[in-house]
Amino acid sequence: MPKKTKTKIKTEKPTGASLVIVESPTKEKTLSRFLGKGYVVKSSYGHLRDLPKKSFGLDVKNHFEPMYEILTRGKKILPELKKLAAAAPMIYLATDYDREGESIAWHLSELLNAPEDRVQRITFHEITPDAIKDAIKSPRKIDRHLVDAQVARRALDRIVGYRLSPLLWEKIKRGLSAGRVQSVAVKLICEREAEIEKFNKQEYWSLTVELEKNKGKHAPFMAHVIEWEGKKIEKLDISDEKTAKEISADLDSAAYAVRSVLPKERRRQPAPPFMTSTLAQDSSHKLGYSAKKTMSVAQTLYEGVEIDGNTVGLITYMRTDSLNIAAVAQKEALEYIEANYGKENLPPKPRIYKTKSKGAQEAHEAIRPTSVLRTPKSLKESLSPEQYRLYDLIWKRFVASQMAEAVYDTVTVEIDAKAARSGVLRATGSRVKNPGFLSVYGVDDDEEASADGKKEAKIPPLAAGEDLKKVQVVPEQHFTEPPPRFNEASLIKILEQYGIGRPSTYAPIVDTILSRGYVRLQERKFFPTELGQIVNKQLTQHFPDIVDTGFTAKIEEKLDEVAEGAHRWNQVVEEFYGPFEKDLKQAEAKMEKVNIQPKDSGEICPSDQGRMLIRESRFGKYLCCENFPKCNYKISLDLDGKKILPQVTDEKCHKCGSPMAVKIGRRGKFLACTAYPKCRNIIGLDKDGNKVIRPEPQMTDKKCHKCGSAMLLRVGKRGPFLACSAFPKCRNIQKAEAKAA
Repeated sequence: MPKKTKTKIKTEKPTGASLVIVESPTKEKTLSRFLGKGYVVKSSYGHLRDLPKKSFGLDVKNHFEPMYEILTRGKKILPELKKLAAAAPMIYLATDYDREGESIAWHLSELLNAPEDRVQRITFHEITPDAIKDAIKSPRKIDRHLVDAQVARRALDRIVGYRLSPLLWEKIKRGLSAGRVQSVAVKLICEREAEIEKFNKQEYWSLTVELEKNKGKHAPFMAHVIEWEGKKIEKLDISDEKTAKEISADLDSAAYAVRSVLPKERRRQPAPPFMTSTLAQDSSHKLGYSAKKTMSVAQTLYEGVEIDGNTVGLITYMRTDSLNIAAVAQKEALEYIEANYGKENLPPKPRIYKTKSKGAQEAHEAIRPTSVLRTPKSLKESLSPEQYRLYDLIWKRFVASQMAEAVYDTVTVEIDAKAARSGVLRATGSRVKNPGFLSVYGVDDDEEASADGKKEAKIPPLAAGEDLKKVQVVPEQHFTEPPPRFNEASLIKILEQYGIGRPSTYAPIVDTILSRGYVRLQERKFFPTELGQIVNKQLTQHFPDIVDTGFTAKIEEKLDEVAEGAHRWNQVVEEFYGPFEKDLKQAEAKMEKVNIQPKDSGEICPSDQGRMLIRESRFGKYLCCENFPKCNYKISLDLDGKKILPQVTDEKCHKCGSPMAVKIGRRGKFLACTAYPKCRNIIGLDKDGNKVIRPEPQMTDKKCHKCGSAMLLRVGKRGPFLACSAFPKCRNIQKAEAKAA
C-alpha cells in the first residue's frame, strides 16, 4: 500500500454539519435534497491527485511507490473541502462503488488529513432516498485491498505506457502509445482481418421445394432437402451448379408424401438483467449506440434526471459484472408483472441469476430500474431521446428477466420425394403458445431462426402418409463467408470471454484504440489501420506477453486476488516489471525502424494539380492533395477503395441558390452547398434521409457574463441553449431557461 502522506492525529469532534463527498455535481444536488439539514454534500469532480503526466511517477527502487501530485482542479477544490472537513463531526466518502471509486475515496482521506475515526466510506447501488439513508446508517472503513488493486492496475498501465511508448515513437512514429489491454484488443482485430484476407470462399447450393396441401385453402410452405439417395446432405455437399440442376430435375418430377410429423413444445427462458458488457452489446445491436455513448447516457440515468421538479436516479450503478437483484426490487417487479400481465406470466419461483464472466468482481447489483413503477412511457416527456431509448431497453430487460418462460408449439415434418432418384425433405414451423417474457422484451427475427439458419414458417396441419403437391423447386447458389469483423458489441463480448478488462474499462478500451488511430470504425465494423497492423506486428514480435490474451487475463486474475487480499500489489507489479524490462532492452536493440508514408493514388488533384495521396484516419481511407494544408481538397473512399463522390440533388441552397449535394461526414450523411468554400451552408439528414431543420438563432436580451455580448438562443440536438454571439472569440454557452426555450 502506498505510504501515507501525513500522520493523522485524533482531535475533539467538531460540531458543524457532516460532510458527504461525491464524485459529480449531479450527485451533489441529489444527495443534498435527500439528506437535508445536518449534511453538506460536495463534489470532488473525480480524482484530485494522480501520477504525474510528464514523468514516470513510480519509484522503482522503492517497490514502485507512486509519486502522486495534486491535479489542477484539486488545487482549486481542496481548500474548501479541507475547511468543511475541519468543521464536520463526520466525513462520508460517497464515491462510486467500484475500485476506481474506492481509490478516489482513499486519495481524499489522505489529502483531507482528517482523523481516521471521523472518516467513513459509504456505498450505494442506486441513488434513491432509501438507498442513501441506508448507506449513511451502515458506513464502513475504506477497503485497502480494493485500493491496492487499483494502485496495481494504474502502476502496470503506467509501466507499459511510459516505458514502451517512447520506443514506438523512435521506431515507428511520434505520438503513439501502447497499453496493457488496448494492445490485446488491437491484436484481436488484426488477427481477425488476417483470417478474412486468407479466407478462400467455397461455392455451395441449397435446394428448397415449395409445397402445398392437396385439399383445403392453406398457404404453401418451404421444405429443404436433407437427404439424397440415402446420404445426408451437408452444407458443402452440393458444390456446383451442374449437380444442383441434376437433383432439381429429379425433384421437379418427384411425387411428395409426408413421412412423419413430430410436434413438440419448446421453452425459452428470459435473458438475465443487464450487466455492463451485455448492456453495451445490446445497446449497440438494438440502438446503434457506441460503448462510450451507452455508458455516458447510463451515467445520467444513474445520477438522476429532473422529474416534476425533483432529481431522481432512474437506474442502479451501471459499471457492474454482477447479476444480483435486491429482494425488494424483485418483489416490486413480481407484483407489477402480476398486476399488468397476469399471474400466468409469473415464474414458478423468483428467478436468481449467476454471472458467468471470468473474474467477476465487486458485489454490485445488475443494472435495473430503481423502480419498475417508473415505466418508460410515464417518463418519456422528462427524458432526452437517447435517455428514453436506453431506459426503455434496461426497464424491459429487467421486467422480462423476472417473468415466465415463453412456450412455443413446434412441428418438424419429414417428406419423401420419390422419382428416378429419391430424397428426404424437412420443414419446420413454430408458433408462440404462451408469450411469457416476450410480452415485454421481444426478440429479433434472426433470433427466431431454426438450427439450419432458415427462419421458421407456419406449417399447415399435416398427417403421415398424406400426399403433397409441388409448387416449384428453388435451387440457390451460396458462398461460404469469412468470419465477421468485430463490431463494438462482439469485441466487448470476446474481451469478456477471455477475462480481459473489467466493467469500467470496456468503453475506454474501444475509445482508446480508435483515438490512437490503430483501428477505424466503418459501417459499424472495426478495420485495423496500416499503423495499427505495424504496431501490432512489432509488439507481437518483441513483446509477446503484452499482447497475449492468456497472459493479460492472468494479470487481471492477480489484480482480483490483490482485491481479495491474497497478494501484495507491488509484488504483482515487480513480477511483471522484470521480464518486461528484459524484453524492452532487447527490442531497443533489435526493433527496426519503420517509415510510414501515404501511398500515391496515381490521380491528380483537380484543385491545384498536385498528386492525390491515399491516407487513412479513424473514419476510413480517403484521397487528399499532397499540398495539404495549402490545398484541402479531399475525397472519402468506401470499403472497396472507390471514391465516394457527392450526389448533386435538385435541392437549392437557401443562402446562395446553388445546388445542394449529399455528402458523408463522420456523423453520417448531410446536404452541403456545392458553392463551398464560398458558401458553407449545410443541412443535417436523419437516418432516413430526411432534412433536420433547426431554427435560426434568435437574439435575446441576456448578456454574456464573460464578455458582455448579447446571447443567442440556439437549438442543438439536445434542445435549446444560449450561446454567446461573439463566437468563436467567446465560447460561452449555458442552459436555456424553460420560458426562453
